[in-house]
Amino acid sequence: MILLADSGSTKTDWLVADDFGETRRFQTSGINPFFRTTEDIVNELAPVFKLHHLPVEEIFFYGAGVVNEEKAEVIKQAMRQLFGDVRCEVASDVLGAARAVCGNTAGIACILGTGANACYYDGAQVVKGIPPMGFILGDEASGAVLGRNLIGDYFKGVMPADLREKFYAQFGVEKDTVLERVYRTEKPNKYLATFTVFLSENIGESYCRDLLHMQFRAFIERNVLQLPESADHPVSFVGSIAHFFRDILKDELERHKLTLGTIQKGPIEALLAYHFQH
Repeated sequence: MILLADSGSTKTDWLVADDFGETRRFQTSGINPFFRTTEDIVNELAPVFKLHHLPVEEIFFYGAGVVNEEKAEVIKQAMRQLFGDVRCEVASDVLGAARAVCGNTAGIACILGTGANACYYDGAQVVKGIPPMGFILGDEASGAVLGRNLIGDYFKGVMPADLREKFYAQFGVEKDTVLERVYRTEKPNKYLATFTVFLSENIGESYCRDLLHMQFRAFIERNVLQLPESADHPVSFVGSIAHFFRDILKDELERHKLTLGTIQKGPIEALLAYHFQH
């Protein structure tokens, strides 16, 4: 039995598959080793795994924050405590995205969800990547940055008046509350990303389309084009932002003479197929 995990800072998608191809899916909170310890990971997951009765033989965990072996070991130790001495591979969410959208073929693999990332994958490993830098210094076109722009434009009066009325009616935002949530509570990136639904619901408005075009253009120019291999390889994406706004993303890729590969909302099904082949 294989246990697969695709983990971000906000949520973790789990998929269990047996030798006959039967699968089960469930979700837990995000498991980012920058913010979680082995002990609290075990405390959260032990009752979940007991509920699902998982006689696991192999574990493949892909997650945000797995940037080196030290961080990977935080996850591995938790899996050992939960499942004993089983095969356990822990890698970055970037490698997971690359394996999901590229398989065994070289290409540019990008993440556009709550956060953002881009790398060149040679068909086996991530060869080079552009540091995402988080939603304050980078993460162009991510849900967090799109939300940050929406909130900023709302309070500074840049958002058109009719949309400001709709935005307030939908979210009831007050300046002091927003400042508290962004600067004084945990996971402000997750909070900011919740506002991106406004873009999809109002995609017919030029303000919303222009914001998306601007951010996708920034992502391409500051990330994808910094990888020279993008000139000769398809550019593929994993993540909800890429999935829901694929038409605008495709327009910006074509504007920059780049070839679109595939877009997946989430990588976990494709990762299962990848590991069954390997």
